[in-house]
Amino acid sequence: MQLFPAIDLRGGQVVRLTQGDYDRMTVYGQDPCAQARSFVAAGAKNLHVVDLDGARAGRSVNMAVLQHICRETTLAVDFGGGIHTDGDIEQVFAAGAAMACVGSLAVTDVPRVRGWLQRYGGDRIILGADVKDERVCIHGWKTVTDTTVYQ
Repeated sequence: MQLFPAIDLRGGQVVRLTQGDYDRMTVYGQDPCAQARSFVAAGAKNLHVVDLDGARAGRSVNMAVLQHICRETTLAVDFGGGIHTDGDIEQVFAAGAAMACVGSLAVTDVPRVRGWLQRYGGDRIILGADVKDERVCIHGWKTVTDTTVYQ
């Protein structure tokens, strides 16, 4: 089993939302890179980073933070939030991410995601799903779809 600690980013801070509710946010730190280094010190090899600002805006917002974490640690980083275009995913990999996590697009643009799987391989593309009441949520938890976790 591989464990992936996670850092959720909002406004450049390390945060956690309660069930995707932006109004129920806890701030855990001001320095995402310091948090990532603490995971390395604890023995982590991987890190899941979520750009909550990007998920909400529909475009990656915290790319500089991703780049900093990738430069300053040895973690294999998977990054998600706001990845919608070929340019977005190329930018994620150019910033140093080992993997890209796509959620909303896996529901709304299956052909594009299939193309990325073919181009980059299944070991570099992660399909992420936020779920509420067994339904897949997209666009930063804003839209609950008819897609269930069982489909």
